Amino acid sequence: MIYKRSSELFENAQKVIPGGVNSPVRAFKAVGGDPIFVERAEGAYLFDADGNKFIDYINSWGPMILGHAHKPVVDAVIEKAKKGTSFGTPTEIETRIAELAVKMVPNIDKIRFVNSGTEACMSAVRLARGFNSKEKIIKFAGCYHGHSDSFLIQAGSGAITFGTPNSPGVTQGTAKDTLLAKYNDLDSVKQLIEANKKEISCIILEPVAGNMGCIPPQQGFLEGLRELCDANDILLIFDEVMTGFRLAPGGVQETSGVKADIVCFGKVIGGGLPVGAFAARNEIMNYLAPIGPVYQAGTLSGNPLAMAAGLAMLTELDENREIFESINKKTQYLHEGIAKVLKENNITHTINRFGSMISVHFAEERVVDFDTAANGNNETFKKFFHGMLDHGIYIAPSAFETWFITEALSYEDIDKTIHAVREISKTL
Repeated sequence: MIYKRSSELFENAQKVIPGGVNSPVRAFKAVGGDPIFVERAEGAYLFDADGNKFIDYINSWGPMILGHAHKPVVDAVIEKAKKGTSFGTPTEIETRIAELAVKMVPNIDKIRFVNSGTEACMSAVRLARGFNSKEKIIKFAGCYHGHSDSFLIQAGSGAITFGTPNSPGVTQGTAKDTLLAKYNDLDSVKQLIEANKKEISCIILEPVAGNMGCIPPQQGFLEGLRELCDANDILLIFDEVMTGFRLAPGGVQETSGVKADIVCFGKVIGGGLPVGAFAARNEIMNYLAPIGPVYQAGTLSGNPLAMAAGLAMLTELDENREIFESINKKTQYLHEGIAKVLKENNITHTINRFGSMISVHFAEERVVDFDTAANGNNETFKKFFHGMLDHGIYIAPSAFETWFITEALSYEDIDKTIHAVREISKTL
């Protein structure tokens, strides 16, 4: 494929935008080469500035569960925009989408809308700290909760040490309140709790991880975290920014039966527009201003365009719940097809899948946490990525990101994808 126009656009962008992008992974730094610049999208496809068409397995990093430019969502946004784009006042549509979200998701009574997943997770942690008057939090290596200071922490020198900042600008003072555990490892969590008795406010995690590839929780992991939280007066926060309204109408709480104390949302809940949200039972949510002492605010929170898109999206998912079964079957078909081809060509790999999230790792051992994800062959992934791109298949430009499947994807599209993998495997 020819990417001449995209390369020119990237060169121009780098003159006025840091790295030429407004989110780092878009720059293709992990895989090399110049990013494609997209002009439009429809259904399961992207169309770039050079006129190339791609089958899309990113889907705006998750929101486009029903496909790009989905008519009910687009129509809802257009009609709402005709009445004004932002007011800074309450609107009825905020209540309508809140009522629907509370109906769909187990174990929540109230929800507060914000503008991004980062903001949702940041606010959820602040709410947890305000609720139980404790300061330290536990997060997991490889789980990404946005770029708030508290979450940009890497491992210390031992299992029960404090984390250290992994980005300039994050203070040591912030880092000392963030403790880092190992995903799918309850013992690492127990050690942290034991070493910081009565100091830990909350544990936050992606209940199905998506930022080190798709990594499902092992049997008993979520249940064990719930028990540890109950025994130690710690709040359990599920970051369902990726998984909420995608893996099931009620997210991982529904699929696992494990109840979180606070749940964070983004992506699907906004129908492709910038939206985040966090929710909990009344006892916790009533600690938020203006009725409680924990302050959180946002000029564009509950923006009518975002609420219209989100309401249209959630309404369709609620009324047509067979979508979840359909999209899961498509993901399984993709998984089985890719696995068969890679095995036939003796390509070392492992594939993780949960619902409509999937990732291909060029690793010998099963990928269950950040360490095992990092053991994958990144050079092989780079060749795989660019091979897929040249065959008109757009996957995440990083070995540490999940793919997101859309209902708009046809089985013909999946067969084309599997065929592309077959051709690429000959060169790996």
